[in-house]
Amino acid sequence: MKRAYERFLSYVAYDTTSDEKSTTFPSTPGQKVLAAALEKEMKEMGIPRVVLDENGYVYGEIPATPGWEEKPAIGLIAHMDTSSAASGHDIHPRIVENYDGGDIVLNEEKGITLKVSDFPVMPRFKGEDLIVTDGTTLLGGDNKAGIAEILTAVEELMASDQPHGRVCVAFTPDEEVGKGASRFDVAGFGADFAYTVDGGELGEVEYETFNAAQAIVTVHGRSIHPGAAKNKMRNAILMAMEMHRMLPVFENPMYTEGREGFYHLGAIEGDEECTEMRYIIRDHDRSLFESKKERMQKIIDYLNDQYGAGTFDLHMEDQYYNMGDILKDRMDIVERARRAFEANGIQPVTIPVRGGTDGSQLTFKGLPCPNLSSCDMNAHGRFEFVPVGHMDRMVQVLLTILRME
Repeated sequence: MKRAYERFLSYVAYDTTSDEKSTTFPSTPGQKVLAAALEKEMKEMGIPRVVLDENGYVYGEIPATPGWEEKPAIGLIAHMDTSSAASGHDIHPRIVENYDGGDIVLNEEKGITLKVSDFPVMPRFKGEDLIVTDGTTLLGGDNKAGIAEILTAVEELMASDQPHGRVCVAFTPDEEVGKGASRFDVAGFGADFAYTVDGGELGEVEYETFNAAQAIVTVHGRSIHPGAAKNKMRNAILMAMEMHRMLPVFENPMYTEGREGFYHLGAIEGDEECTEMRYIIRDHDRSLFESKKERMQKIIDYLNDQYGAGTFDLHMEDQYYNMGDILKDRMDIVERARRAFEANGIQPVTIPVRGGTDGSQLTFKGLPCPNLSSCDMNAHGRFEFVPVGHMDRMVQVLLTILRME
């Protein structure tokens, strides 16, 4: 029987970086390749019902043991794609055994070091075996660690003689671009409630996320030779910079924490003729979230009044909402997870997620879905790492959740 970290090391070999600009679904072909591999693995494990649908979702179902058919059907969900914030191509993981609590040289040739001064949490993992990158790519623990933990727990569950209710498993594409739940078959999945295993440090039980929107601002200018530009050139780059300066300086990820929201400029590209800026807008409070969107629209309206109609185009789209607005009435699901951590000697920690999960959308689609730790640290970057022993402990937490009466 495989351990979770062994599965994880095989999954990171698949490049599943998602692409928000893609017009296909899933957004990148590598996600379907991993989906097919997971379908094959799940069937070989003996999961009775396994489905890979045309959209790249993988579903599995384990029937309840006799006498437990009336217990709630519990779902476990993780996503297959990885963030485009760092390369997910040609990942070279390695295991640092019995970590000494100090800096870790990830790539001596390139001078890349995982430093305690940059990540003060590191000494907490002294004595653990850590899976790290070579410093040139992300690792993919977000969310392949979650996939590995779920399938390891399911394999142990089926091999044991302990009773359990029906278990529903799903692996989704394109979570990182906010589309992971968009084509999820909630009715076909069949769970009464579920957990995404998509959090960070061991012990996290989360039921609040951001409200989220994407804003794409396109600025139309006029290019002309700079030698003859006086009173003629309209530099779209400079107008874009002017627009950005009108946003509140401290409502920026670099200055916010906890439940504080922000505007985040994630990409800017273009030239004097046309420049595009891509923002995400976030806030835990729904009214503040709506106010942020209104502010963005007012800025665009003002600038179009100054420079002429159509100079600034704004396309703004909601991505997901704070699932805490619904889960506050289903705290029994959250408490089940907390009890499972405590039963395994782990202190549960609940913090507002400064992001979102597939559970954000699924909860609003009728599938209550808090988020649990996957044990991945420093996600979305080349300093990502996963503690091997924590993955093993998370497997036991999932088993406890599934076996609770």
